[in-house]
Amino acid sequence: QVQLVESGGGLVQAGGSLRLSCAASGLTFRSYVVGWFRQAPGRDREFVAVISETGGSTNYSDSAKGRFTISRDNAKNTVYLQMNRLKGEDTAVYFCAARPAARPTFDYWGQGTQVTVSS
Repeated sequence: QVQLVESGGGLVQAGGSLRLSCAASGLTFRSYVVGWFRQAPGRDREFVAVISETGGSTNYSDSAKGRFTISRDNAKNTVYLQMNRLKGEDTAVYFCAARPAARPTFDYWGQGTQVTVSS
C-alpha cells in the first residue's frame, strides 16, 4: 500500500521559512517523480515544484522560483520543499504526489499539510 505523508506545515510570519517533508512508503521510491502542489481556499489546486526520480532535474512554478527549493533523499524515501521569503499568498494546503517516471499523471497523493503565512 502506497503512502505519502506530508509534515512540516504550520504558522509562520511573512518573510519567514518552512521546510516541508514528504515521506513515502510502499513504492520503489527511486523510480518515482515527486511533485508538490498546493490549494488555497476557494482556488484550484496548483503546481508548485517537481523533482525527477534521481533528483537531477527540478522545475518550479513562477511563484515558487527563486524562493522555494525541492530536493530528495532516496535513502530516506523523502522529498523536501524548502520555502523561504514566504508571503501571504503562499497560504494553502500543500500536497505531495508521486508518479512513475514513465507516466504523465500523478497516481499517489498525500493528505496535505497546512501552511499559513501571517502578514
